[in-house]
Amino acid sequence: MARSASSPDVPGQPIPKHVWKVAALSGMASYLDAALIVSIAVNLAIYRESYDMGVWMAGAISAIVTGCIAVGSLVGGRLADMFGRRRVYNWDIFCFTIGAVVITLAPNDIVLFTGVLVAGLAAGADLPTSLAVVSDAAPPEGRARVVSFTQVMWTAGIVVVIFMSYLLSDTGMTGARIITGHLAVAAFLTWQLRSRLRLADGPSDADLAQEAAALEAPRGIDLKTLLNRAALLPMAATFAYYVTWGIGANTFGQFGTYLLVTVSGASQSLATGINLAFLPVALVLTFVFVRIADTPLRDRLFYVFTVIQIAAFCIASLTAGALVGMLIFFVLYQISYPFAGEANYKVWSQLTLPPDTRGTTQGLTYALARGVFAGVAFVTPALMEHSASLLLWSITLCMALSAVAGVYIIRVLIRRTPAAATAPADLGAARA
Repeated sequence: MARSASSPDVPGQPIPKHVWKVAALSGMASYLDAALIVSIAVNLAIYRESYDMGVWMAGAISAIVTGCIAVGSLVGGRLADMFGRRRVYNWDIFCFTIGAVVITLAPNDIVLFTGVLVAGLAAGADLPTSLAVVSDAAPPEGRARVVSFTQVMWTAGIVVVIFMSYLLSDTGMTGARIITGHLAVAAFLTWQLRSRLRLADGPSDADLAQEAAALEAPRGIDLKTLLNRAALLPMAATFAYYVTWGIGANTFGQFGTYLLVTVSGASQSLATGINLAFLPVALVLTFVFVRIADTPLRDRLFYVFTVIQIAAFCIASLTAGALVGMLIFFVLYQISYPFAGEANYKVWSQLTLPPDTRGTTQGLTYALARGVFAGVAFVTPALMEHSASLLLWSITLCMALSAVAGVYIIRVLIRRTPAAATAPADLGAARA
C-alpha cells in the first residue's frame, strides 16, 4: 500500500490478536513448504541406503518435490478463487497430512515417492491460498505485516529441520521418520485449528469493487481477466523479481553446503556449521522486517539491502568460491535477504494483484518460478564442476536483475497504488 511522506516509520496501530492467529495458521503453509523440501534433502542419503534406492529414483524424488509444489501452486490458487479460499484452505492442509504420514511410514521407495507426490502437491496448493486468506483477513494498515509474517514461518521451517537433522544425525532411519513425522503432526494440528477458525465468507461485492477500482483492475475470476494490463503487469513484474532472486536463493539453499565442500575445500562439519550459525540471524532479521513491513522503511531498506546482496554475490564470484570469500558472502547474504528477498515478493503481490484473482495470479507466478528453479537445480552440479566462477557470476547477474525488477515495482506499481487498494478492514476472520 502506498503511504504519504508523513506516514510514520513505525506502525502505531496494533493488529488484533485474531488476525495474528490467521497469520500463524496461514504461515504454516510456508513452514511446511520449506520443511518438506529440506527434510527430503537431509534424509535422501538415508533413504537410498535403507530402501536400496537407485540413483534415478533418488533424483526423481528430489525433483518431484519442487515440481509438485509448482503444479500444486498453479492448480490450488485457481481452485481457491473458483470454489472459495476457505474451503481449499482447509482441504489442502489435510491432504498434506496424509502425504506426510505416507512419507513417514513408507516401507519402500515406491510408497515414499507417492507420499512426496501427495505432500508436494498439497504444499504447493496451500501457498497462494493461505497468502490470499491472510491478506483478506488483515486490516488495511496491517496487511504487509501479517503477510510478511509467513516468511518468518518459512525460515523457521528450515531452522527446525536442520537442527533436528543435526541432533538426529546418528539415528539413521529412525531420525528420518521423526523429522518427517513432525511434519505430519504439525499439519494435522494446523488442519484442526483451521477447521475451527471462524473466517468471513469473503469480502462484499462493494468492497471488492472498491479495491479493484483503486487498482484499475478487472472484476471476475475468468482467466481472460488475467490478460488485462492491470493484472498482467504486476503479475509479470512480481514474477520477474521472484524468479531472478529465487535462482540465487534456491541454488544456495540446495547446494550451499555442497559448494563449500567441493569448491571451497571446507569439511562437511564446517560447511554444516556455517549454515547453522547464520540461520538464526536470518530468522531474527525476518521478525524485524515484519515490524517495518507497513511503513516506508520497507521499500527504503530494500534499496540498501539489495545492493548489499549483490555485493555479497560479487565477492563470492570474485574469489571463485574460496573459503574466505564464501564466509564474507554468507554474512552479507544472511543479513540482506530478509529485507530484499521472498518476503518482499509476498507483500508486493498482495498489494498489487487484483483481489478477485489473487490466488490464481500468485499461484501462477509461484508455479512458473518453481519450475525454473527445478530446471536450474538439475544443471547446477554439472555447471559447478565445469566452472564454479561461471555459476557464481551467472547467479550474480540474476540478483542484479532482481534488483531492477524490485525498483520497478516500488517506483511504478507500489507508488501508483492508492491507500484505498488495501483489503477492507472488516474482511476476514471473525472475532473470537
